[in-house]
Amino acid sequence: MGGTLNRNQLNHFVSVEALTNEEVLSLIQRSEELKNGATPIRLHHEDKYAVNLFFENSTRTHKSFEMAETKLGMKVIDFEPSLSSLSKGESLYDTVLTLSAIGLDVAVIRHSSQDFYQELIDSPSITCSIINGGDGASQHPSQCLLDLMTIYEEFGYFENLKIAIVGDLTHSRVARSNMQMLKRLGATIFFSGPLEWYDDSFNQYGQNVPLDDLIDKVDVVMLLRVQHERHETYGNFSKTAYLNRYGLNEERERKMLDHAIIMHPAPVNRGVELQGSLVECARSRIVTQMTNGVYTRMAILEAVLEK
Repeated sequence: MGGTLNRNQLNHFVSVEALTNEEVLSLIQRSEELKNGATPIRLHHEDKYAVNLFFENSTRTHKSFEMAETKLGMKVIDFEPSLSSLSKGESLYDTVLTLSAIGLDVAVIRHSSQDFYQELIDSPSITCSIINGGDGASQHPSQCLLDLMTIYEEFGYFENLKIAIVGDLTHSRVARSNMQMLKRLGATIFFSGPLEWYDDSFNQYGQNVPLDDLIDKVDVVMLLRVQHERHETYGNFSKTAYLNRYGLNEERERKMLDHAIIMHPAPVNRGVELQGSLVECARSRIVTQMTNGVYTRMAILEAVLEK
């Protein structure tokens, strides 16, 4: 790998905050190596089995983990929650206990419950590795890592970069993971968006500033999807009004620094947090993020499997 993980064992990957800065940079460097054509560690992984347990809808995270597992030579076991014993009332713990008992090596899990993984990694009976594919509105560690890779690939450093995280902050696990790690790595964080979607706990990571006061000063504009499914009601929500007040439209994009980039974890609500014409513009790195997701997840799987 492009560095050495400091821990003797990396049995699980549930939060980037549990890793040292050196471990995070090591995973980023390994992800870059894989993207640039390094040979995956397939030899030891051809007899390894993975299952992807996604209890919330997902395209990018789910399928990029599946692609990463396939590229590493792993065997991927199908799992459909609606056809499993979960429909009979079986708990997540007992489902994972069963899969571990029949020989699964890695379980990638996305679940609506915050910290769902804690009971699983604390159990001496569950021997498979747990990878957090997103828990509630809390953490999204693999998305965080691919975002970090995309920024590092662009600039080569984090120290003193100015990064704006914009949008549905309260409900975003992407925002929580990224704000914590980016600040720790030396970036200066700003927040923007509707005040009702801001939490005072974010103050320890950065300032809350209107987007028009930030747009010509930051190196990265990281937009967040408006998560309709996590809000009880949107009332008279207007896409056009949101874009004009809080989103990135063409007028604001023209004011960005020449080297500044646009990021978004996707899926993008076109015409809401981002004007549709900007999704694939020259400064957008949204497609790059999706590509980088495969390589960062390969690096995560390698680290877990190689311990």
